[in-house]
Amino acid sequence: MRRNPALLVVLTTLIAALLTASAAPAHAGDVGTDIVGGSPAAPGEFPWMVRLSMGCNGSLVHARVVLTAAHCVGETGPDATITGVAGVTDLADPRAIRFRSDFVHRAPGYDGYGKDWALIRLTTPIPGIPVLALPESAALDNGMFTILGWGSTCDGCAPSRQLRKAQVPYVRDDVCAEAYGGDLIWAEEICAGYAEGGVDFCQGDSGGPMLRKDPGGTWRQIGIISWGIGCARPGYYGVYTQVSHFAVAIRAAIAQLTA
Repeated sequence: MRRNPALLVVLTTLIAALLTASAAPAHAGDVGTDIVGGSPAAPGEFPWMVRLSMGCNGSLVHARVVLTAAHCVGETGPDATITGVAGVTDLADPRAIRFRSDFVHRAPGYDGYGKDWALIRLTTPIPGIPVLALPESAALDNGMFTILGWGSTCDGCAPSRQLRKAQVPYVRDDVCAEAYGGDLIWAEEICAGYAEGGVDFCQGDSGGPMLRKDPGGTWRQIGIISWGIGCARPGYYGVYTQVSHFAVAIRAAIAQLTA
């Protein structure tokens, strides 16, 4: 089965009102869960993780800018409709910092096939929260990654209000492309997961980060949760936007949005 961005957008719209309980789908085909096979994240462990009102996740990459998936947002331009939550792992925590957008920058040329990244500018900076670093090169695009998200923990389960985390290994492009019948943009996408399944992202995780620490111990965003088939199914892997490929463009867009 090929990716179905139209299905992703429709389902994202249907669950947009469920900010504190749901999340946008990240897998095409069967709709499933968020972090399968994971565990709760500790308060403060991933401080730059944010929850967005359309049912997606994102990462704070500048005090006033959130990085998310292109399929989570509309076209580039003014947008005051997106709200979100930052600074907590429990979406019901009264200490949550709430914010609103004023502009969206969607990847130029995005058409539902690759280029699945976007930036959301906030009306005001979020104070006191560290930002997530982007990669300097593709050197970290391998090994074990950490994935994050809010939502269900199995196919068809109710979503979780608690941020969860899991680890998944890098999967070579040729192996991932074979699993999806060649439907992979090798230069723009990166895959991770287990051939036997069991650990994955899905509904409710779109736009969230895939991470790895650099040699100095700094977390860097390696991927953006994008698409796949099912959730934690044997033979299918999670597909992520490869941030290293777009890092120059993302940094330039951040600079323009915050000038």
